[in-house]
Amino acid sequence: MKIILLLIVAYILGSIPSGLWIGKVFYKKDIRQYGSGNSGTTNTFRILGAKAGFAVFLADLLKGTLATSLAYLPYVEINPLWLGLCAILGHVFPLFAKFKGGKAVATSAGMLLGYHPLFFLFSLAIFLVFLFITSMVSLSSMIAAVIITLSTFILPSIFPILLPETDGLLSCIAVIVTAFIFYLHRQNIQRIRQGNESRISFGLNKKSKKK
Repeated sequence: MKIILLLIVAYILGSIPSGLWIGKVFYKKDIRQYGSGNSGTTNTFRILGAKAGFAVFLADLLKGTLATSLAYLPYVEINPLWLGLCAILGHVFPLFAKFKGGKAVATSAGMLLGYHPLFFLFSLAIFLVFLFITSMVSLSSMIAAVIITLSTFILPSIFPILLPETDGLLSCIAVIVTAFIFYLHRQNIQRIRQGNESRISFGLNKKSKKK
């Protein structure tokens, strides 16, 4: 019963629609009615600006971290990844926003932060490198998801300080989350193929574009 309750709490934490609430309370806007219609970090940055975007990113990140960290409470025996996965599902299908949420990226990163901070830093570095190269959050997220998933199989044998041992559950969840990320970015993939995906004011692509 305790485990079921924790899984529900993790889902509810993930369901907190940070972008939606911040937009409505501080900017009097329903973020879902603008831009991509998504309530996540990227659309918030685009519509409400950097301050709101960073706030939503941190909130969505911490949802995953806090949910995952529930496993470390006294007398709790559950793999933290299960709680992290529930938070991700809550973020994608939020109870408080008619089950229409974000694209799983920030909350998934939060799960990694709560589970293995060094692996989180490695994953963040991968994302930032590709964001610098492409200037596209969507493409960087998808590439990073694939590399992070492959890393769960490879790192334990070549660089164990980042991931000490092969973790079958982590690899399995990484595959599931990557599939989610690709599915939720399907419209972005179409725009990338057409050459009209939105870009940010950061990285090599932006510099070459200015030239």
